[in-house]
Amino acid sequence: MSETIKVDIWSDVQCPWCYIGKRRFEEGAAQFGGEVEVEYHSFELAPDTPVDFAGSPVDYLSQRKGLPIEQVQQMLERVTTIAESVDLHYDYDAVQQTNTIKAHELLHYAKSKGRQLEMKERLLKAYFVEGRHVGRIDDLADLASEIGLDRADVVRALQANDHLADVKADVALATQYGIQGVPFFVIDGRYGISGAQEAAVFADALAQAQREKDSAE
Repeated sequence: MSETIKVDIWSDVQCPWCYIGKRRFEEGAAQFGGEVEVEYHSFELAPDTPVDFAGSPVDYLSQRKGLPIEQVQQMLERVTTIAESVDLHYDYDAVQQTNTIKAHELLHYAKSKGRQLEMKERLLKAYFVEGRHVGRIDDLADLASEIGLDRADVVRALQANDHLADVKADVALATQYGIQGVPFFVIDGRYGISGAQEAAVFADALAQAQREKDSAE
């Protein structure tokens, strides 16, 4: 019986390519057909963002990257179109730009309860599709309760920064690996795949990792 392939994914909740990459990876894993264990790791694309940013994602990206509004709008239209190709319906008119540190802490909390994958999906959908706020503790606790986590305990953990050290450890490991952008996938601790590649790329990498595992036995 073939061994499970471990996949570590560095990602941010406000990264549009991370959600697209998640869908493409899931399709690639389905094509591969073997056992895959996924663990998400924290990466902050914009740690200096205020929790309550006064403006739209267009305003934020224009300010941060020094680009004209029209160019940013074109960028977001392009990524929205690509998201549609994997059945994701981004609504940038509703997106609430925020700081994601608490969302990352929540993902570690959810991991400690065996619910990280569900929490990751819920946060991405909340941010990109539903226009929910994913930076404030109360809003995050609401989302956590929707997947069956204890709302009061989530509030307690986030207020106490229970998992802040875990987030920082993920970010430090990303630096150690030389990861400068997300999504970034590490297959079986050996292969790094950067970006939202097509499903076939992930399927091939998983199959290669499986062959190497099997030949080493």
